[in-house]
Amino acid sequence: MSQGDYYQILGVERDATPRNIKEAYRRLAFQHHPDRNKGNTAAVEKMKEINEAYAVLSDPRKRKDYEMLREQYGASGYDRFRQNYSEQDIFRGSDIHQVFEEMARAFGFRNFDEVFRESYGQGYRTFEFQRPGVFGRGFIFFGSARRGGYPLEPPTSSDIFPGYLGKFIQYVLKKVLRIEGAERGKDWHDAIALDPRQAQEGGKLKYVHRRKNRELLVTIPPGIRDGQRVRLRGMGEEGKGGGEPGDLYLKVQISKSLFHKVRDFLKI
Repeated sequence: MSQGDYYQILGVERDATPRNIKEAYRRLAFQHHPDRNKGNTAAVEKMKEINEAYAVLSDPRKRKDYEMLREQYGASGYDRFRQNYSEQDIFRGSDIHQVFEEMARAFGFRNFDEVFRESYGQGYRTFEFQRPGVFGRGFIFFGSARRGGYPLEPPTSSDIFPGYLGKFIQYVLKKVLRIEGAERGKDWHDAIALDPRQAQEGGKLKYVHRRKNRELLVTIPPGIRDGQRVRLRGMGEEGKGGGEPGDLYLKVQISKSLFHKVRDFLKI
């Protein structure tokens, strides 16, 4: 799916509502379910494409990021998106498991856990949390690798249970049950200055990471605009309890050329 278009994969328009997207996914998931296509490896790969497309388009923030990159880079926007999002990022918070469990109950298919373990192998794990008065279930893709191996990383409560539920469970684990769960580090933010030529041509640029006292080479995509951000994965605050580090976001500030400075001055 190197030139993938998530909208085409699900067969929906770009202005599709969340309900349209979910209905399209449910229909395609049933059509290409491994239990209805035994021995058909093409159906397995198609199912994985459908899962990825739905996980992105059903999440407002991921959908917005994807659309922005498609608008800026055209057909190669998908590749740009996958450079920024690992499997763990894409599937975090998705309700795909609920759809598969509904089909299992309705049609006697295998449960979600069996299907995904068969399709995704060792990079995939399910989790279940159960305490008096609190129960939850979810799944996660380990590691930050993209389109490659999956080095194991401890899950965080926000990976398994996003939003307020995740924060509540984390509080219960830490304060009430005295269990210290893995916690992702905070994201950091800074700015990086470019001249117009650097912004237009892109390339490698040195950046001094003051908090870590390190010099980094930052890849600037060509045609980047003032105010856009460059994400440096894992360069934020260190995680706690084995959790992954946060990211560093660099806001682009394009300096004006001498011509533009003079022009602005003469307008005063």
